[in-house]
Amino acid sequence: MKTTRLTMAQALVRYLACQHVSRDGAQNPFFAGMWGIFGHGNVAGVGQALEQYAPDFRYYQSRNEQAQVLASVAFAKHRNRLATFACASSIGPGASNMLTGAAVATVNRIPVLILPGDIFAERIQAPVLQQVESERTQDISVNDCFKPVSRYWDRINRPEQLIASLPAAMRVLTSPADTGAVTLSLPQDVQAEAYDYPSALFEPRIWHIPRNRPDTSALQRAADWIRSSQQPIIIAGGGVHYSDAHAALETFVERTGIPVAETQAGKGSLLYDNPLNLGATGVTGTEGAIQIAKEADLVIGIGTRYSDFTNASKTAFANETMRFININVAEFDAYKHNALPLVGDARATLEELLPLLDGYGVAADYRARVHSLNQAWDAEVHRIYNLEHEPMLSQGEVIGLVNSLSAAGDTVLCAAGSMPGDLHKLWRTRNHKGYHLEYGYSTMGYEIAGGLGVKLADPDREVWVMVGDGSFLMMHTEIVTMVQEGIKVNILVLDNHGHASIGALSKAVGSDGFGTKFRYRSENGQLDGETLPIDFAKNCESLGAHVIRAKDRAELAAAIETAKTIQGGPVCIVTEVDRRQRVPGYGAWWDVPVAEVSEMDAVRAARADYEANKSRENWYA
Repeated sequence: MKTTRLTMAQALVRYLACQHVSRDGAQNPFFAGMWGIFGHGNVAGVGQALEQYAPDFRYYQSRNEQAQVLASVAFAKHRNRLATFACASSIGPGASNMLTGAAVATVNRIPVLILPGDIFAERIQAPVLQQVESERTQDISVNDCFKPVSRYWDRINRPEQLIASLPAAMRVLTSPADTGAVTLSLPQDVQAEAYDYPSALFEPRIWHIPRNRPDTSALQRAADWIRSSQQPIIIAGGGVHYSDAHAALETFVERTGIPVAETQAGKGSLLYDNPLNLGATGVTGTEGAIQIAKEADLVIGIGTRYSDFTNASKTAFANETMRFININVAEFDAYKHNALPLVGDARATLEELLPLLDGYGVAADYRARVHSLNQAWDAEVHRIYNLEHEPMLSQGEVIGLVNSLSAAGDTVLCAAGSMPGDLHKLWRTRNHKGYHLEYGYSTMGYEIAGGLGVKLADPDREVWVMVGDGSFLMMHTEIVTMVQEGIKVNILVLDNHGHASIGALSKAVGSDGFGTKFRYRSENGQLDGETLPIDFAKNCESLGAHVIRAKDRAELAAAIETAKTIQGGPVCIVTEVDRRQRVPGYGAWWDVPVAEVSEMDAVRAARADYEANKSRENWYA
């Protein structure tokens, strides 16, 4: 057998560089390169290997280990999970910084390869710098924390173990059903050890992504259920995007008349002006989607995991005769809500289900009602876009200006705070990849790193990152990476002097926004003094971005137009918004427990409302 003598880290990089994926005849490299921050735990191993193979496998320098994973998640999400990055770190704090990113990847079913440096397998040096010791075992490090947030985890204690571990890791990374974070812990001494690897390990490998089909009898039962329904609704999730099922879904709903409501991950499954698109569903849903979901006698979930925001804490679907059909590549999700499971690829399943419904269509009055609700919602969006709120802009108006002045082929990106709910309701999605929200884990700090990832995935696309001041302060370091790489991303920083989303939630549970405003501590010991004088524009400017301040509607419109003309690096637009001017809710409920006893009247009132709503929850069993 022909062999090649390499260090473990060199073999790792060589292997990653020759992995490809193929679906529907289209083939591409699976790894776009590797992010990495170096320390004593990986500089002589992975760092040396990346330098050696730099022409063939690109290295990207991030500023924060969590951020590099978040950028990779965004990249892979935008590329429909058909490509991703590897992410390397040193041991200890560098490794544990990636834990949140790993959770984001796994919760959202997005493939990312995480390569944390680890303590010496040899153990002579222990405890090494940044090692967490245990009195109970020598065989543990902070990297064991990745186990619950990884879909596959391994520690490479001998260089030859890589031969078995890498294909196992690739199987998970490329699996439509099992994908998520994959973690290979790399002891720093083993990274530098050499081994005679079989040369066949480094031959190009193509991983074919299947379009799995559901059981034939289950398809027929699903068709029977649909034919017998009077008010069916489709809940479109991220699986519509990942399977590239947009055209199949459009054909399906046009022929059957079944309306569609979209989750955060599924928004853009249909374009906003499709007459059968009810828009956002669940807690942050539109008025029409909430009404139709409440009355539906059949719910067809496509590629959704039914988070509590999607099903409004089990209150969204209230028809006593209601049943579920779930189309999902993951059996785990397909069986949720005691559903009839169609375990398979979303596009393939819709294509096979539609012929079984030949001649079926919803009643004309139901279809007309859905169209009317679609038009009524568009009028409500227009109203919020044009509030002309004073003295500061409202958040809805900022969203409206960005949506109206950006091009139809652009992408908006956000993750946490009050903006995701407003965007879910208000953003008019004009292309299937025009809306990118990380809301499976609702990760503050995802936004700027995520914008970088989307731009790397699709360099010709204009990306508009919308981030609140709270999320911005948590992680804005990848502005520097954008400057370094000459990457243009438009970043709108909305300054509302605190955490507006949790401030509103605090009021809803009877408190008064406690701990959610950016204020000085006053003489009474509380954080209720003057507003902190944070200058976000100067902050962005110091990192190398082109910065524009916008104080009112006219200035913001001009700033957006100017941003469109700038190339070669990030553009940050900073504007102040009124946190008190909220986009309304439209009748959905979210279960956030309220204190059962309190000396505060507002809390007691909130508890009474909570108990009334709690009685509406349904097990869907």
